[in-house]
Amino acid sequence: MTSRDLVIRTLNHEPVDRVPRDLWCSPEVEISRADELAEINIRYPKDIVAAEFKYPAGERCEGKPHRVGLYTDAWGCTWHVPQRGAIGQLRRPPLADQSKIAEYRPPFELLTGAKLGRVNRSCQTTSRFVLAWTETRPFQRLQLLRGTEAACADLAAGTAEIRSLLAMLHDFFCQEMEMWAETEVDGVEFMDQLASQDLLLIDPEIWRNLFKPLYRDYCDILHAKDKFAFFHSTGNISDIFGDLVRTGVDAINLQLSVTDVERLAKRFRGRVTFWGGIDRQHILPGGTRDQIAEAVCRVRKALDFGTGGVIAQYRWEPNVPLQNVVAVFEQWMLPLPVHV
Repeated sequence: MTSRDLVIRTLNHEPVDRVPRDLWCSPEVEISRADELAEINIRYPKDIVAAEFKYPAGERCEGKPHRVGLYTDAWGCTWHVPQRGAIGQLRRPPLADQSKIAEYRPPFELLTGAKLGRVNRSCQTTSRFVLAWTETRPFQRLQLLRGTEAACADLAAGTAEIRSLLAMLHDFFCQEMEMWAETEVDGVEFMDQLASQDLLLIDPEIWRNLFKPLYRDYCDILHAKDKFAFFHSTGNISDIFGDLVRTGVDAINLQLSVTDVERLAKRFRGRVTFWGGIDRQHILPGGTRDQIAEAVCRVRKALDFGTGGVIAQYRWEPNVPLQNVVAVFEQWMLPLPVHV
């Protein structure tokens, strides 16, 4: 069974001989710990790989991401990078002034200038599952363009300006999904920054009324071309987890460590694939082997019955030692747990 077969069977909730692996790395790890990363990739090769693609530079772009200093992205957001490889911190939302919304246009040049030939060639020459990462993130994009407080206030008030902006963004995101649906990738990821460790950042009813239909559109576009839809969010999204499943997403990435994974598993196992992840704030950086084993075992007891529906995903941050990365994969490779 190839990695692609393994992931597809997992997404279809069919019997598998092991859980697929999906390791994400921060840019800092890729830059400063390349030898360790190479070792992990040899010992525990990933079953899911990113599409070989880079979006073209946007007309608003200035500076370089992941380099110390300021840079502006294709959407007009200005970021500050405190150290090489670190994720930037938003400095200037381009639409903080509401009057600028009417004249704003998404960076469609990212789509019209996209060169996808290499994507299709790489899909044909790999036996691993190829996942495309996208710009699609409607709620988070509103926050980045307007600022979090202003965006949430606009949504609560239901202003004409915020609905117009959301419609523009949705048009861009639908075109992006259609672009990827025409390629030979196996799946397409979209995301949103919906929650903190404790609660949703958006009123659930606002999300259901305004954003849930958008997510369903993205899934419909992908499924029409036999692509799997992957969704990623941070924080505790338990309150809308069932809604996400009903949009049609095939795999949901969430912080299982801050959710009642046993309750979610009882309700939704067999209906969606749980795509990650082990606690990267406490367990992965400084946990002992026993603590890591306990964290992985908890997830496996809830989800891993040898019938798909779970992917062993987590993110390797600079503060996580190599031995802890190894310990996580070792636990996933053990025989299936006893479910009692």
